[in-house]
Amino acid sequence: MSSPLTRLAQQGRHLASKVILPTMTTTAADFKTRQVGAQYTLEYRVYLENTKTGQPASPFHDVPLFANEEKTILNMFVEIPRWTNAKQEISKEEPFNPVKQDIKKGKLRFVRNCFPHHGYIWNYGAFPQTWEDPNHTHPDTKAKGDNDPLDVCEIGEQVAYPGQIKQVKVLGVMALLDEGETDWKIIVVDINDPLASKLNDIEDVERHLPGLIRATNEWFRIYKIPDGKPENQFAFSGEAKNKKYATEVVHECHEAWKRLITGQVDAGEVSIVNSTVQGSKGLADASTLSAAVPQANPLPPAPIDPSVQKSFFISSSAV
Repeated sequence: MSSPLTRLAQQGRHLASKVILPTMTTTAADFKTRQVGAQYTLEYRVYLENTKTGQPASPFHDVPLFANEEKTILNMFVEIPRWTNAKQEISKEEPFNPVKQDIKKGKLRFVRNCFPHHGYIWNYGAFPQTWEDPNHTHPDTKAKGDNDPLDVCEIGEQVAYPGQIKQVKVLGVMALLDEGETDWKIIVVDINDPLASKLNDIEDVERHLPGLIRATNEWFRIYKIPDGKPENQFAFSGEAKNKKYATEVVHECHEAWKRLITGQVDAGEVSIVNSTVQGSKGLADASTLSAAVPQANPLPPAPIDPSVQKSFFISSSAV
């Protein structure tokens, strides 16, 4: 009897004949950002725009996952730059999936500084054309997917910007269990980083960046505690799995995205509107694309409440 993962892979190969993905000639240089409104406001959005056509593009659906034919280099879409606190994410529900700041009870969300960390400790974002299927229970984590694109932590030295597309290589993965759902955190490095040639698997990270994997585990474990929530839990006792395992997760979630974009599964509130994926259920009509998203209207960032910069010292009894 075939395993659940084998059956999913077989389904994905079948779907590949039905959906025509953007070609490998589509690169990060083919996209630029279109900012609307001021950062740190409810109106703020960062859209993607195709530089060749001027048409809107979805970072969830239109940006290719793989950046080379060998599928060893991947495109990462940056949502949150390192050292910043605003909890920004791809809006799954809005057409063309712009980046916006998360909102809870009508207020913008910021992550707290849990000493010694300040904001996010890596460039944080997502892999395009991936989806963690909330209908599928992973056989190793025993939990269903969280209905999001795969989360990515990029550990290179450059501080990124929202909407940037980085070419990265996969090094490993952690599995956060967030409110009973599997929330994978893929660990990657920018291929242009000075250490990229030395970082080829998860054990290399500890060798060349000692303490970063431990800090990553701690960050995800405690970052919600200042807001009165319990510490987060992990699958695999918090262990970071290696490149091979992480790559399998990426491919599984790419196949899940194919099922989503072709209508093989119910999208629910997730918008699958796109401008390039031939054969998809959400391919937008060319005549309506120009009016599909607002025109660029970048404004200076709004002031942030000083409390965002406060550091919280988490006692050992709390964790």
